[in-house]
Amino acid sequence: MTIDSVKNGIVLDHIEAGKSMDIYNILDLSKLDCQVAIIKNASSRKEGHKDIIKIDSLIDINLDVLGYIDPGITVNIVKDGQIVEKRHLSLPNVVQDVLKCKNPRCITSVEQELPHVFRLTDREHGVYRCVYCEAPAKREEN
Repeated sequence: MTIDSVKNGIVLDHIEAGKSMDIYNILDLSKLDCQVAIIKNASSRKEGHKDIIKIDSLIDINLDVLGYIDPGITVNIVKDGQIVEKRHLSLPNVVQDVLKCKNPRCITSVEQELPHVFRLTDREHGVYRCVYCEAPAKREEN
């Protein structure tokens, strides 16, 4: 299978197999006015299989959201057909408006305009806690 290379854009590589559609939807990539290629279950020497997303445009991407969804993603910035920058992600220390607090007594349940902010409290297990009420929100694993 042949997919054109990106001339100026972003390549999200080393996505855990099966997570590319989640990323596509969360980042609203369907609203872009450029080519977006999703490669599912590509062969990988390290992981066995991986997903790849190629975006043929240099857009702003929330790296914290990507790091939360899959901290193993590599973000490649491509200009004039060459990778000019490579970013390796990890779990972000804080995520905002990615998770919703499940505690019914949290202030975010009443004051709905407040941002939903969670701080990473246990990196090993991927546990985040609400900054308002300290309720835990464990990362969802697929």
